Amino acid sequence: MYQREIIPAILKWLDKKEVIAIYGARQVGKTTLLEYMLKDMPGSRIISCDRPAAEEVLEDLNLTQIRQLFGSSTIIALDEAQNVKNIGRVLKIIYDDKSFNYKIIATGSSSFDLANKISEPLTGRNIKFKLFPLSVNEIQSKKDWLWIRENLEQLLIFGCYPEIIDLAYDEKIIKLEHLASDYLFKDILASERINNPGVLRKLLKALALQIGQIVSIGELSNLVGLSFPTVEKYIDLLEKTFVIFSLSTFSSNLRNEIKKSKKYYFWDLGIRNALIQSYGALSNRQDIGAMWENFCIVEKIKFNSNHQKHRSVYYWRTYDGAEIDLIEVENEKISAFEIKWNPKKIARLPNSFAEKYDVQKFLTINPKNFNELFQ
Repeated sequence: MYQREIIPAILKWLDKKEVIAIYGARQVGKTTLLEYMLKDMPGSRIISCDRPAAEEVLEDLNLTQIRQLFGSSTIIALDEAQNVKNIGRVLKIIYDDKSFNYKIIATGSSSFDLANKISEPLTGRNIKFKLFPLSVNEIQSKKDWLWIRENLEQLLIFGCYPEIIDLAYDEKIIKLEHLASDYLFKDILASERINNPGVLRKLLKALALQIGQIVSIGELSNLVGLSFPTVEKYIDLLEKTFVIFSLSTFSSNLRNEIKKSKKYYFWDLGIRNALIQSYGALSNRQDIGAMWENFCIVEKIKFNSNHQKHRSVYYWRTYDGAEIDLIEVENEKISAFEIKWNPKKIARLPNSFAEKYDVQKFLTINPKNFNELFQ
């Protein structure tokens, strides 16, 4: 197993009353994480909510049967908890009943599904964590930094899903093709009753070809043949199921700053490349700059999340073309990063940004120094 960086942060909450909710896309390793954390922990038990009998007991809200299900265990992990109807109400009852001395962990493959079911019932009763595809630091914990440098191209092409990393070339493609098929949309299709998953793939392919660019919802609407509100809805669902994420603009309302546009990126480049059927060597690709930008921004967000860094990230651009790929704000302190695949390219902080904002740090990130992101 790859050592997951989020584990110490989760373990800090094990002796507290709050329900621990762990969200993440399918196949990022939530079950493996539970097994690793709880393997030597007395009184712990993992219950898969994919099992109809367990699902039925929980949905019936019969406290006697729930006690029988949990047995003598004191730490209960409900894996794939989004399968249980009214899971938030179930967890609230367990949490509020003083005769129940259980510590509950719930994992879910779908943020919009599990979050919507538990957020309101468990207000003030839960602590949330996100689990992503492997970070370079997590891969390094099993390999080493030299391996990362030598295999960086493979990570950009095939991504960082745990089951992908150690596969042979052909096996990587087969696995990615499966992940990027309807399996990727399983939660959306089940919850939203979308009859044509092909339109989701078409939308995602369009986004895959525009990573690093400002995206026009109107243009996407015309391209995929859906209404503007429907495209917005689908993008929101794809974000909530950890397929894509967006960066908003950083602005203090200067006249020339772009204020409302967004860029979209993929949580995993292997999924992105599978959607557009592109596994070619980086030396032959026209999109390497955008891929490198996607990779670095994702790794920065993973680092912040895994280490509980409360930082906000943005991009910045003006109408006359000045731009910064990544802005990070922590306690009103601003760090800025330009992301360049070619180590020979050294970016400069735009004068218009430097004159307006107090920048604590500015770095050009390339394949030789990208470990400087992890601070």
